[in-house]
Amino acid sequence: MSGHSKWHSIRHKKAREDAKRGKVFTKLIKELTVSARMGGGDPAMNPRLRTAIDRAKAENMPADNIDRAIKKGTGELEGVRYEEYTYEGYGPGGTAILLEVMTDNRNRCTAEVRHVFSKLNGNLGENGCVAWLFEKRGYLSVSSEAVDEETLMEIVLDKGGEDIQEDPEDKQFEVYTAPDSLHAVKEALDAKGIPYQNAEITMIPKNTVRLEGKEAEQTLRLMDALEDNDDVQHVYSNFDISQEVMESLTSG
Repeated sequence: MSGHSKWHSIRHKKAREDAKRGKVFTKLIKELTVSARMGGGDPAMNPRLRTAIDRAKAENMPADNIDRAIKKGTGELEGVRYEEYTYEGYGPGGTAILLEVMTDNRNRCTAEVRHVFSKLNGNLGENGCVAWLFEKRGYLSVSSEAVDEETLMEIVLDKGGEDIQEDPEDKQFEVYTAPDSLHAVKEALDAKGIPYQNAEITMIPKNTVRLEGKEAEQTLRLMDALEDNDDVQHVYSNFDISQEVMESLTSG
C-alpha cells in the first residue's frame, strides 16, 4: 500500500481536527477562489471548481462562504489575489516530496517551506527534481463493505475509471481515474447509492521508497509540518511505511 493512500487517511483524521481551527476552510477558500478565477464561476463549465465545491460541502462549509469565495475569484467581490506554485524536495531516506501551494506572498512562502525542510531532515530542491516521479490522476476510496469489487469495477470502468486496487487492511477499494473522468465516476456512484471518500484530483507516485524506524518517524513529522502551513494546499510523497508502523507513529 503506497504512502499516498495512508497519508490520505492521516490527512482525513487531521482535517477534522483542523476544521475546529478553521484551517481546512482557509485552504478550501483559496482553492475555490483560484479555481473560479482561472476557469470561471460556473461549476458546470469548470470541473476544477466543481470538485472544489464538492470538497467544501463535504467539510460542511456554509453555502455563503462558498459563494463569497467564488465571487472573489470572478472579481464580483474584492479579495486577495493568490498565485499557485509548486515546490519539490527530498525527505528522510531519499523520499520525493511535492508541494502545491497558493499564496499572496511567494517570498514569505518560500522561506517558510525551506525552513520546515531544513528543520526536519529534508531538503528543498530545484523545480523538476521530483515532479517526474508523480502523475496527476483522479482518486477516491470506497469501503469494501459497501460494494463488491466486481460491481464496483463495472460501474467505474464504464465511466472512465482506469484502475481499482483493494486495500484489505483498511477494508477499502482505491479507485483511480483520468483527471477529467473523476466527476463522472462520482456521479455514477451517487446514482447507485454507493458512498465514497477522499474524492479529489491528486498526484500519485509512480514508485515508492520503503521506510522504517527513525526515517519513517521523521518523514511523518515533515509531512505534518508542511501540511500545517496555511499556504500549502497539498503535500505528496512516495514513501511506503507499513500499516503497523504507521499506526504506532500516529496513535495519540
